[in-house]
Amino acid sequence: MRAVRHVSKKTRILIADREGIFRLGLKKLLAVEDDLRVVAEAETPAQVIGLTKSFKPDLVFVQVEIAEEEDANLLAEIRKVVPRGRIVITASVLRDQDHLRFLQEGASGIILKSASPPLFVKCIRKVLEGEVWIPQRHVSQMAELLGSRPDRPLRPAETLTRREKIIISYLMQGWRNREIAQALSIAEQTVKNHLRTIYDKVGVSDRLELVLYAIHEHLELPVVQLGETNP
Repeated sequence: MRAVRHVSKKTRILIADREGIFRLGLKKLLAVEDDLRVVAEAETPAQVIGLTKSFKPDLVFVQVEIAEEEDANLLAEIRKVVPRGRIVITASVLRDQDHLRFLQEGASGIILKSASPPLFVKCIRKVLEGEVWIPQRHVSQMAELLGSRPDRPLRPAETLTRREKIIISYLMQGWRNREIAQALSIAEQTVKNHLRTIYDKVGVSDRLELVLYAIHEHLELPVVQLGETNP
């Protein structure tokens, strides 16, 4: 017998996909979860933005073909409407560089349509908790690329301060420097200074490499909420 998950609020989910059969299948899969609710479905970037404004979803599944429509800039537009919402890209096939690009644009997760149904549910729960979801094979491949660079060896994270780990937590959720600065009540330049220090400590060159490092090293990070002010 399946355990009942007791919740006071359901997670609102929008599914954006041109394939009706995929939308139907995912909707039926999530319908059996007591705390998840599909509130809308979309087939075009315009529909995604309109429905996001209407329903303010907590998570948006976006088919890669919709995300890549010319001049759509869809992920950035979604984040403007729901800054704390999560975006998960769905695709039949993705290259490593595609994973990197979507993470840079603000996606919290990337999942292949061939993934098993339980993995879709697990993906939702993980990104809602602030983690980044990438197929394990791609995480390993991208981390190996980082680790194979002779000019930038990856280093242990023992010297990271709590404030630096908080900033990494926000990065893992796709937050931009300005958003992090507002949440921590500090200057945006201070966030940039912290990031430069973090990059130097762990041996990475940018925010994307830092996210991959945190995933690969299973970095323990504090849970952050809007308005977090801990030092």
